[in-house]
Amino acid sequence: MTQAVMTQPGEIIFHKVPVPQPGPDQVLVKIKRIGICGSDIHVYHGTHPYTKYPVTQGHEVSAQIVRRGNYAKKYEIGQRVVIEPQVFCGRCYPCMHGKYNLCENLKVMGFQTTGTASEYFVVDESKCTPIPDNMTYDQAAMIEPLAVTVHAAKRFDVKNAKVVVFGCGPIGILLCQSLKAFGASQVLATDISDYRLELARKVGADFTVNTKEHDFGKSLIEFFGPDKADVMFDCAGNDITMNSAIQNARKGSTIILVAVFGKMANVDLAKLNDSELDLNTTMMYRHEDYVDAIRLVSEGKIKLEPLMSNHFAFTDYLSAYQYIDTHRETTMKVLIDVDPESDETD
Repeated sequence: MTQAVMTQPGEIIFHKVPVPQPGPDQVLVKIKRIGICGSDIHVYHGTHPYTKYPVTQGHEVSAQIVRRGNYAKKYEIGQRVVIEPQVFCGRCYPCMHGKYNLCENLKVMGFQTTGTASEYFVVDESKCTPIPDNMTYDQAAMIEPLAVTVHAAKRFDVKNAKVVVFGCGPIGILLCQSLKAFGASQVLATDISDYRLELARKVGADFTVNTKEHDFGKSLIEFFGPDKADVMFDCAGNDITMNSAIQNARKGSTIILVAVFGKMANVDLAKLNDSELDLNTTMMYRHEDYVDAIRLVSEGKIKLEPLMSNHFAFTDYLSAYQYIDTHRETTMKVLIDVDPESDETD
């Protein structure tokens, strides 16, 4: 089979390797689609702090089971699935208490372990989640990032809440939809790109603010009134957005950091303290978030197609990164078609 390997930043080679054989509790899957995310782009540019080269990428993936190990009996051959890419120890305190997304020894496929960028992939059956017949492989490849936002939305009871989302990249826009799906009454999204703000409105944000052109504090009161927001989610991850959240949050309310800061933060903790704000965080997802993400898409409560920017053939993997670099503002999700001949619902 063909496997893609990033040998160093900006370089991908393809080589032939044997099709792997599943162990007793594993399945062999045929990879259909792979999504490229922001962390993958960091690896491409050599700026990801926890990835070494060479590395086979691919963690946002849809696939189909083609072979089973002797003890892998949960799913039939032919079952269409998504893969949860977390590799956890199962023995540390977080793992023993159901929080394996916080495993002390956590590794992620495509970063610290081999990813799915190959024609076939062997994975523990327990890491597979079935997808319904009405879900396409394209949609399924976006369940992983959607699960991130589903998990984030659950970090606060957003039912009937007024919510702010800073940053309208793929995660920010998926979060806007997840918040609405979980019952948020109003969502205000911010960004400095009119293109991204328009997309946020298209899929469900009630209000948007271009913070490069308008004062966020004034806009917040204009849309939500003097009581402001119940909770704010930072999906941009920089000093400007976090300080904006701290300065404009209603006293006693909550800020949740979704984005990963690229460097040490310089934020106003004195104001955070003075306003008795709860600063919370969110990390990846767990199995129940995958299940909820699949359900929300299947029920039509989450729109994924507007975020699909382009498709590239498996052997054009490098071109996909180059496209992203030259279309940064207008690119949401780029998909790699590993098996382009497959019927979307076969």
